[in-house]
Amino acid sequence: MNTTDWLVDIALLLIVVLQLRGERLTRRTILLPLAIIGWVGYHYLHDIPTAGNDVALIATFTGIGIAFGLAGGFLTRVRDIGGHIHIKATYAAAALWVISMGFRLGFAVWTSHPSGAQHVGDFSVAHDITSSQAWVAALLLMALSEVVVRIGTIVTRGQLVLARGKNADGDAAADAARVAPRNGSYV
Repeated sequence: MNTTDWLVDIALLLIVVLQLRGERLTRRTILLPLAIIGWVGYHYLHDIPTAGNDVALIATFTGIGIAFGLAGGFLTRVRDIGGHIHIKATYAAAALWVISMGFRLGFAVWTSHPSGAQHVGDFSVAHDITSSQAWVAALLLMALSEVVVRIGTIVTRGQLVLARGKNADGDAAADAARVAPRNGSYV
């Protein structure tokens, strides 16, 4: 792992840890993690191998990323404050994010050492995984799917919260109009 790999992993970890304090959902909160993971994908995901059990490995890790993204999105608090969506990661959401990002970081560090590389190589041979690029694709698509699904879940929940708030305001106005006095009397 090089310095850039460490900086990217730390940046992705900090995104959710910083959300523990709560913040307004803005373009920056949506685009920053997408930009980081897009940059990583562009620089590291050269192809998606399909030989042997490569697709099964990639699909499994991508599925895990989707599950983590959904869980993280639902474990993040989403509120309407003054017509704006505010999000606050719960400790469970942050822990899930740290675990998943930490797993990928730990895996990269482990496989950069001879014993880790040997174990992964032996596992790959035993399970018909044809190349190291299959592992790269699996781990990157796991991260990509987690980030995209988490953000998508939070944005969708935010839109639902705003819609409910608007409906509640509209219902309250309609109720007030029905019971408001007309010509000094209630109808």
